[in-house]
Amino acid sequence: MANVVVIGAGLGGLPAAYELRHLLPKEHTVTLVSDKSEFTFIPGLIQVAFNLKPLSHVQMGLAQLAQRHHLNWVSGQVTALDTTQQCLTIEGQEAIAYDYLLIATGASLAWDRVPGTGPHGGYTHSVCTPDHALEARQAWLDFLENPGPIVVGAAPGAGCFGPAYEFALIADQELRRRGLRDQAPITYVTPEPYAGHLGVSGVRQARELTAELMQERGIEVIDNATITAVEPQTVTLADGRQLPFHYAMILPAFQGAQFIREVPGLGDDKGFIPILPTQRHPEFANIYAAGVSVKLAQPDVTPVPIGLPKSGQMAEAMATAAAHNIAVDLKAINAKPQVPTLEALCFAEFGETGIAYIAAPVLPDPKTGKRKRSYAVRGPWVVWVKAAFEEYFMMKIRFGVGMPWYERLGLRSLFGLQLLKDVSSSAKTAAPGSESLVG
Repeated sequence: MANVVVIGAGLGGLPAAYELRHLLPKEHTVTLVSDKSEFTFIPGLIQVAFNLKPLSHVQMGLAQLAQRHHLNWVSGQVTALDTTQQCLTIEGQEAIAYDYLLIATGASLAWDRVPGTGPHGGYTHSVCTPDHALEARQAWLDFLENPGPIVVGAAPGAGCFGPAYEFALIADQELRRRGLRDQAPITYVTPEPYAGHLGVSGVRQARELTAELMQERGIEVIDNATITAVEPQTVTLADGRQLPFHYAMILPAFQGAQFIREVPGLGDDKGFIPILPTQRHPEFANIYAAGVSVKLAQPDVTPVPIGLPKSGQMAEAMATAAAHNIAVDLKAINAKPQVPTLEALCFAEFGETGIAYIAAPVLPDPKTGKRKRSYAVRGPWVVWVKAAFEEYFMMKIRFGVGMPWYERLGLRSLFGLQLLKDVSSSAKTAAPGSESLVG
């Protein structure tokens, strides 16, 4: 019988493994491979960095989850992929053969593109991984003893901006709460063409609400900015400006995992994997991909290059579609293939208030340049909803649930989002980036 291997146990990979285990008969094996020992709800790491919650609140042990939900768990880093022999090399272990492969590795962090960035040998902090968040937390506690200027932002080529806004605005709230805000001016530096772009143009009210909030909080915004280097306590921009800091959090550009970049034809020059609408690789019929690891082109030409955001919700929808389609391939279910619509909802927590950004879909229709709907709304309810969703998601992970029908129904009823749909026969083989990709 088939061995379906999922690489990555994050917001896309673990739900995909759960979906596969639910859809496939017991004679098929679902193998989960990850170099992490714990599942981490990555959006919760900002709270960890500010010492507002312990890391354990957003983590669960993968070995226990795999055993409980009948997954074959392999702990280790993938160092090589042989698409001819259909096997993976895991560091320090024997090769693993696969019949189907679902790659949901997330991204590697391209710190080397901007000298001096990153917590490992650089001078800036990050909230991209658990160890980064813990290091950022210790640095934050030290900073509170000796406050000064803060620089928050993103490097050129970055496609994930929401955490940077959240970090800047929660820092503002925490400093005000301690009576330290007047000692710590905050500057937000971004390659976005304007505050509130977040890698997705044309979202109604996003620009106005975001800029208004940054102005209310006294946060200086430098947009269309290229960070060229970071030195101890100084961020340098391409226009020659130098920004002093006592604390800096800069999000990097992403790239694909190293093993993807080493397989001819698997990924592009940055290691992102091209996909058909069904999440299948166009050249390797038994390889699927989901989440940040896939190639989705930024449709806008901006003065400073930026990527397209791939939210956790998008990753989960892609992973669910991939799992469904593998089950169809294996004739485990009698159903039509599915595609993710790439309709996205982002809850951004900004202290005591927040902004919900909706883009349905993220990629506009290539013919009309329009979306079905896109808008932003602000209110304290966003903070409550985000906190509730975190608890709900962790409960799902604990109980081995992927993307249940009631979650899809709720998102559709409350926000008009349809995360998945059946694919037409013509869309199965449409070229990546075509209209069929986004429906």
